[in-house]
Amino acid sequence: MEPLIEEAGVERVGAPIDAMTTPTGEAKKVETRRKSPTQIALARLRKDRLAMVCLGIFLFFVAIAVFAPLLAKLEGQDPTTLHQDLLDQYGLPTISATPDHWFGVEPRLGRDLFARFVYGARPSLIVAISVTVITGVVGVIMGLLAGFLGGWADRIISWIIDFVLSLPYLLFAIAVPAVLLTIFVGDATEAGTSDVTKARFASLILVLSFFGWASLARLIRGEVLSLREREFIAAAKVLGVPTRKVLFKELLPNLVAPIIISTSLALPTYIVAEAGLTFLGVGLVEPTPSWGLTIAYATTYYRADPLYLWLPVLAISILVLALSLLGDSIRDAFDPRTRR
Repeated sequence: MEPLIEEAGVERVGAPIDAMTTPTGEAKKVETRRKSPTQIALARLRKDRLAMVCLGIFLFFVAIAVFAPLLAKLEGQDPTTLHQDLLDQYGLPTISATPDHWFGVEPRLGRDLFARFVYGARPSLIVAISVTVITGVVGVIMGLLAGFLGGWADRIISWIIDFVLSLPYLLFAIAVPAVLLTIFVGDATEAGTSDVTKARFASLILVLSFFGWASLARLIRGEVLSLREREFIAAAKVLGVPTRKVLFKELLPNLVAPIIISTSLALPTYIVAEAGLTFLGVGLVEPTPSWGLTIAYATTYYRADPLYLWLPVLAISILVLALSLLGDSIRDAFDPRTRR
């Protein structure tokens, strides 16, 4: 388990005194507090204003995704209704931002942009958070087993990690969704729209998870290799503590810092990956509202309707930048050699 660090202070009233002389002031010992390194790092993080601002931005986008139906209802629109009467003969909007359509309507189909925007935050965050959780769990477990067991288990797991990291990510990301769609759905032209949408969503999470766990597993393995030689692990082995308890009660608490740092930096990466793969046509598909889909369609109309393109681009940029800066702040807070 993580060592506890005692923090004791002395509150003085009056002039400093020597314990062997008659006191001219009073000295009162402040209550001793014990904090783990994780608690100290979190306290440092709370004092970081940039980190708190970035956390607030992230929570703001999470709130948009959670309350998307309420926000769209507040506007009085939904993301699927077509407003063809608001388009001209070329399919371009005849209105801009109005009280009925806060961000206007999209070209070609006339769907409300604000409703599409707030609903589009959902798939990006769901995919990114799901993949982060899956890769975190799998990577930590595989890294713990490889580093602690050693021998043939370490060789096999390390070979799997090297194999996954050597695969061409983009080629597999393009090919795997099509293969999974054929296996589980069949002919996409005959399958229902909901089936295709669910299969695409699941395949995107699967592909990103498959390629994401290996780097974390390698990091955890290296940390465990150094920790398993420490005295508290040797003592646990001598006492006959089961391997499961050694892994999750002794080793895992000492790996909190690298796990939190790795996952915080991975989250913005998966947001960009989801939008990028969707933009390339191998991610999410209609009728799912997605920022990546909106960007893919908006590139054709960026001169006629700049707002159509820049809304999702700015949202992704701000969210990814906030998460990246938050990840850097978390890394600095958990690094004892760093002082801000």
